[in-house]
Amino acid sequence: MAKHTNTTEKGPDVLLIGAGIMSATLGVLLKELEPSLTIDIYERLDKAAAESSDAWNNAGTGHSAFCELNYTPEREDGTIETPKAVKIAESFEQSKQFWAHLVENGFLNDAPGFIRSIPHMSFVWGDENVRYLHKRYDALQQNHLFHGMQYSEDPAHLADWMPLVMEGRDPAQPVAATRMDIGTDVNFGALTRCMFAKLQEMPGVTMHFGYDVRDLWRSKSLGGWKVRVENLTTGATRDVQAGFVFIGAGGGSLRLLEKSDIPESRGYGGFPVGGQWLKCTNRDVVERHHAKVYGKASVGAPPMSVPHLDTRMIDGKQELLFGPYAGFSTKFLKHGSYLDLPKSIQLSNMAPMLMAGLHNIPLTKYLIQQVMQSPEDRLAALKEYFPEAQMDDWELEIAGQRVQVIKKDDEEGGVLEFGTEVVSAADGSIAALLGASPGASTAVSIMLDLMTKCFPTQIASPDWQQKLREMIPSYGQSLAKNAELTRQLREQTSRILGLTMDEQTPEVTR
Repeated sequence: MAKHTNTTEKGPDVLLIGAGIMSATLGVLLKELEPSLTIDIYERLDKAAAESSDAWNNAGTGHSAFCELNYTPEREDGTIETPKAVKIAESFEQSKQFWAHLVENGFLNDAPGFIRSIPHMSFVWGDENVRYLHKRYDALQQNHLFHGMQYSEDPAHLADWMPLVMEGRDPAQPVAATRMDIGTDVNFGALTRCMFAKLQEMPGVTMHFGYDVRDLWRSKSLGGWKVRVENLTTGATRDVQAGFVFIGAGGGSLRLLEKSDIPESRGYGGFPVGGQWLKCTNRDVVERHHAKVYGKASVGAPPMSVPHLDTRMIDGKQELLFGPYAGFSTKFLKHGSYLDLPKSIQLSNMAPMLMAGLHNIPLTKYLIQQVMQSPEDRLAALKEYFPEAQMDDWELEIAGQRVQVIKKDDEEGGVLEFGTEVVSAADGSIAALLGASPGASTAVSIMLDLMTKCFPTQIASPDWQQKLREMIPSYGQSLAKNAELTRQLREQTSRILGLTMDEQTPEVTR
C-alpha cells in the first residue's frame, strides 16, 4: 500500500505540472523576468517532452499559417477568412524572437538542432479547390506577414517545387500550390529538453521525473495550493505547498483542472483524438522531398488531421512523414489510461459534452472510418499526394493523443473547440492549458496571455515590461500592422537562428 507523508512540504513559488513545451516556456519566461522565483516541475514520465511535445507525436512543427488551409476557411459568400491565419503568423514570429533571444544570450546554444528552414506549401487539385487556393493567395497578400508567397498552377513549376507530389500525376488534373520559402521545421522535443536542461541549472529550480500529480486543492491556512504527488517508483505520496500552479499536462490537464474545483473549470469537457503517421523507410525517397506540403482536410475531419507530406529533422536525421490519420481512444495521453475519458465526465460537463457530440456527428463518422482503415486505405490516401508511393517504403508510426476542448455555449448547449484555451482562477493562483493545435508553435504568445491573467501586477511593472521587450522586441506592438518592424525582426531572428532570410518576390504562374 502506498505510503503517505502527512506533513506538507514548504514548496516553490511556482509549480509546473508536465515537462512539455508550455511548462518549459513559462518556466524560462518567469525565471528570466524574476530570477529569485523558485520553480518545481513535476513530470510523470522519465524525461521531458515525451508526450505531445515529442517530435514523433507533435503535428505542429512550425505552424505559421503559411500553408495550413484550415486556418483560412471559405465563408458562405465565397470570401476567405484570414484573421486567424494572421494571428497565428504573428504569434509564431513572437516565438522566433524569444528563441533568438535565448540563443543570443547563451541560454540555448544549438539553434540548428531545433529549428531549420524548410519551404511551406499548400497543394490542391480539382477546379473548385484551385479557385479556393487562388482566392486564399489573393486574400493573404493583403497582409505583409505573407509577403513572398508564390502561387502556381503550372505542373512543370510544381514539379520543380515538389517532385514526389507531381510524378505520375494525371497531366489533365487541375492543380495549384503556394510556396513560402521562409517556412521552418521545429523539433519541439529537442527545444523543450534543451530549455529544461538549462533551466534546472539555475538556482531555485528543481525537476522531478517519475512523479504523478494525484490531487490538488486550495490551502486555506497558508494560501496558494497544496499538490499531492506520487513517486511512481516507490508509491509514496506527499503534499507540496505552492503559491502558483500551472497545469501544462497536455491531455492530462482536464482531469487536474476538474480536481482544482475552481468555478472557472465547470462545464469544460474533452474529446480525445489519436493520431498515426506513415513514416518513410526508403532513404532515397526521403532525400527527394524538401518541403511541408499541406492539403485540404476531409469533410468532418478535425483540423489537426489536415493531410500533409512533411519533411522533418529528428535527432539530426531527415525524416518524411505522411498523415496524420485520426484514431479514437479513450486515453487522454499516449501513456495514459483508458479510463481517462469516463473519469472526466461530471455533472457540470455532461450536457455540454452530449450537445457537442450531437453537433459533431460527421466527426464521429469520420473517426469510425479512420479507425477501420486498412493499410491499403492508408496507402490510397498517401497516393493522392505521392502518386508513385509504394507500400514497402512506409511503416505505421503511432503519434500522440490530442484532447479537443468542449465547453458550454449559451446557444448550442456545448461546442467543440479546435484550438487552445487557458483556464485560470479569478485570483490568478492557478491556470491550465487545454486543447491542441496550433499549440506548441504559439507557446510564447499563449504564455504571455497567461501571465497577463495570473501575474497582472508584475507584468504591468516597468521592470517586467522592459525585460519582455528585450526578450520579445515586438511585445506590446502589432506586427500585423507594422511592415517595417516585421521585416527588421525577421531579418534579426533569421540571422541568429540560421534561417532563410530572403523573401521571394510574390509570383503567380498559371
